[in-house]
Amino acid sequence: QLPLVESGGGLVQSGGSLRLSCAVSEFTLAYYNVGWFRQAPGKEREGVSCISYGGGAIQYADSVKGRFAISRDTARNMAFLQMNSLKPEDTGVYFCAIVETPGSACEIDPRVYAFWGRGTQVTVSS
Repeated sequence: QLPLVESGGGLVQSGGSLRLSCAVSEFTLAYYNVGWFRQAPGKEREGVSCISYGGGAIQYADSVKGRFAISRDTARNMAFLQMNSLKPEDTGVYFCAIVETPGSACEIDPRVYAFWGRGTQVTVSS
């Protein structure tokens, strides 16, 4: 079993919603920052959102603020990304990633994350 597995992607019309899940095994999620990232064809991977291991710090990319919400359930060792008001430019492969860090903040820079899932495809039609 892979340590991080994303699910919940799919094809949705513009304005629709999806909820992505990230199931984490081999790690205790309560000790790790979680980030969500996406990569569109021909583009670099970009940060979407993150939540600190304590849950006290959350960040969003400007492009998704007010539309996406990150959360986690440490009892189930899962993280989620609720995506509302989806736009065609949200299309891409979405990845979750985790990193163990002593700080109380989180970053949406993919370079700082240590462990990654394989991604789930999100396609938003216009």
